[in-house]
Formats: sequence, structure tokens, C-alpha cells
Amino acid sequence: MKQERRDRHRSKNRDGSIRGEKSVVIQAPGESLLDADSPREDDRDDNWGETTTVVTGTSVDSISNEDLTQLSKDSDDSSALECRRYISPALGAILGFVSLITPLAFLALPQLLWRDSLDPCGTPCEGLYISLAFKLLILLISTWALFLRPPRAALPRFFVFRCLLLALVFLFVASYWLFYGVRVLDPRETDYRGIVGYAASLVDALLFIQYLALVLLEVRHLQPAFSLKVVRSTDGVSRFYNVGHLSIQRAAAWVLDQYYSDFPVYNPALLNLPKSILTKKMSAFKVYNLGEDNSTNNSTGQSRAMIAAAARRRDNSHNEYYYEEAEVERKVRKRKARLVVAVEEAFTHIKRHQQEDAVTSSPKHPREVMDPREAAQAIFAPMARAMQKYLRATRQQTYHSMESIISHLQFCITHNMTPKAFLERYLVPGPTLQYLDSNRGRRWTLVSEEPVTASLRQGHVFCLRRLDLSLIVTVTPLPFLHIAEEFIDPKSHKFVMKLQSETSV
Repeated sequence: MKQERRDRHRSKNRDGSIRGEKSVVIQAPGESLLDADSPREDDRDDNWGETTTVVTGTSVDSISNEDLTQLSKDSDDSSALECRRYISPALGAILGFVSLITPLAFLALPQLLWRDSLDPCGTPCEGLYISLAFKLLILLISTWALFLRPPRAALPRFFVFRCLLLALVFLFVASYWLFYGVRVLDPRETDYRGIVGYAASLVDALLFIQYLALVLLEVRHLQPAFSLKVVRSTDGVSRFYNVGHLSIQRAAAWVLDQYYSDFPVYNPALLNLPKSILTKKMSAFKVYNLGEDNSTNNSTGQSRAMIAAAARRRDNSHNEYYYEEAEVERKVRKRKARLVVAVEEAFTHIKRHQQEDAVTSSPKHPREVMDPREAAQAIFAPMARAMQKYLRATRQQTYHSMESIISHLQFCITHNMTPKAFLERYLVPGPTLQYLDSNRGRRWTLVSEEPVTASLRQGHVFCLRRLDLSLIVTVTPLPFLHIAEEFIDPKSHKFVMKLQSETSV
């Protein structure tokens, strides 16, 4: 009876799993509907392409107090990150605004406080006014282009060169104000031409500081000096990049920019071995001598033979993995062919509406005019089943939801793109930036034995960590090249024909 109940229970679970597969919907990243071994199951026909509606309730997601605490902590960290993101630009903007209005204040204060006692300046001051106005305009535009840019990353430490330049600007402005207060405001200087020249000298000094900022911030690191090898720890994907003289934290930010555009998306489901191999139970035997030696010789020999057979089966597990992978590749090729044919056929059912079509359409068979969204939904139904099967076979179901597929199909229809252009996103895995969620994947931890403000050196190794992966960066200096010159006389390019008796010449 117990055995019958157990078999009945197993049959119910099997039927429930089949029904669950039939009603699976492709969801957004982070809402996986399938287990890690689902794409490797047998080809069961499901009716997702026919229904495209429900999500099964066979799986229940739970959340603990620790998860809630972690979520609240992540939200606090994100708010703090947003605050830190705008502190440095705000301080730089305030200091830049003060430095720009300081020359104007130097000219305005004498006119407001002791205008009647000022000496007439005349034409020389008017020329200085024009020069000062154009210099301030150039300074304003270049400051906006060089400094007032939104930061690309929130660095763990201060940017040394930027802080040095801000400190230099502060010292210059403070020194000019101090000298102005002692030599102009206190004695009420009457030589207004000298005051205008004093303000013009401050603008010249600010322009030279800006030139220094351009060299330190934008020009110094342009010449390649180091080669960075970036390796993703999970699947071993690596890239090489040439960079200039950067600090470790700036090199880390630059590497992350390249990572999101160059590295293929990380799919942890592709790293797992087939479940049939991982969960296969290997037989292990223990031999005990319970009787006389002469009576157990035969049983001991049989036990050793069974142990040797189990060891051979264990050593042949790579063959099982090989054939499992070959079967998966065959299944992927078959489902890819079905998907391509389904998409090609679906695209033939739609045509861009022209003004002549309204005249040529007959009253018995009127043509319905649809917007791109309605047209995408109409041709998505025939290809939905093949799309889902292919995404499950390639384990991409967590990256493409039904809504994102319809939106992409709408985009392709709007811009007259071919079926191959539509399939490119699904047949070839795109870069990480294509699947990046705005709420995730932005927070990284920089791990380095050296100070992160130090410049790159030979042998430096630092790590960029995230919850699910890490990037290992190794620094190697580019070699110094010795290029020698060798002169070849143009007259030496002369040849003679070597005749032989066998030749046909």
C-alpha cells in the first residue's frame, strides 16, 4: 500500500511539473521561472505560444528578515551614493562661480564705494574692458566643458589632481582678495586703471590654471603606458586594454566602462554541468571478512571486480558529459532553425501601409490598418512558442521577457528591419550593457593591496568585486621599443633570369 501511494504521489508531481512547463511565461531578469536543469529536459510541447497568459503557482518565493534588512541597507547605500555623486561637482561649481565673479567684483567695488575720487581712465580702460570680457567668456565656456560634467563613477577616494587644482584655484583667489583688501579697499586706491589691470591679471592666472588642468586631467593619460588584463573570475572571459598613467581607482572606473560594452553577458546557468552527471550516484563498496578465509575467497574476488567496474564507470563520466553536450548542441540547432523559420514566416504576414493600398483594397476584404504595437502583437503569436523553446534551450529566459520581445519587435517593424536584424539580439549574446538593469549592477567594491590613489605600476593586481562575480585586473607596462633604421639602395632592386634546360622560357 505504501508503495502504491508513493507511486501515485510521484505521478501527481510529474503531471504537475508538465502542466507547469506548459504555462511558463518569459519574465524579466531576476524573475526566473525555470530551474537550472529545465533547458536540458526532453522536448515537451507546451502551449505558451498559444495562450501567452498565465504564470504557474507551483513555486513560492519567500523572503526573510535578513533579506529585508539587506534590501533596506542597499537602499540606504544607494541614497548615500547618490549624495556623494553630486558633492564634488557642487563644490567645484561653487568655487568656479566665485573665481569668475571675483574680477567683476574687483571692478565694481570701487565704482560703488568711492566713485567720485577715482582718476579718469579713458581709452586704455576700455581696451582692458573688452579684453577682460572676452577672456571671461572663454574661461566660462572652457570651465563648463572641462569641469561641469556629470561624473561617470563615484570613486572611493578623492581624485588627487582635481583636488590639487581646486586647492590651487582657492589659493589664487584668496591671495588676490587679500592683496585687494590691503592695497585697494583699505586705502581706497584712486588709480582705476591699475585696478582694472589687477583684475585682468587674475583672469590670466585662471586661464593658465585651466591650461594646467587640461594637461593633467585630459592629456597626461592619453599616451598608452600600461596593458591591463581583465579576467572575469566566474567563466574566465578576458580582455586586454592599453591605458596611460592613471591611478588605480580611475583605472578601475575605466575598466568597468569597458566591461559593460565589451564583455558578453554573464549567464551563470551556462556554467553548470548537466544535472544527470552531477547527481549521479557512484557505487562504493566495502568488503568485510565475516567467515573463514577459505570460504570468503570467492566473495572477495567478486567484490573487487564490482569495485573495479564502479571505478571504470566513474572514470568514464567525461564521455557522458561529452554526449550530453552534443545532445544539447543538437537541440539548440534544431530550435534555432525552428525559430528562424517561424520569424521569417511571421514577417511575411505584415506589410507597411501605403496610401495606394486604401484604393486597391476591395470592399469584401478590407485591410485592417494597425499601429506598430498592434502589428508586433499580431505577428508575435506565431513565433512565441519557437521563441520560448529556443530561449529555454540556450538558458536566456531570464534576460528576455515577453514584453521586451514585443517592444523589440515593434522597434524592428517601425524601422523596416529584416527578420535577421530582429533575431540578432537572441541568436548572439549581447554585451552586458544590453541586459543591465538600472537598479542593479552599479555597485562594485575595489580591492587593492596598494592605495587606490597610487599610480599604476608593474605587477599591480586589483580586483573589482560584485555579489555574483569579480574582475581580476593585472597591470603590465608596455615594452620600450628600439626601432633601428636600415637603408636600402633603390639600385639594388635588379634581377636576372636564371635559365634552365627544363624551363619553357
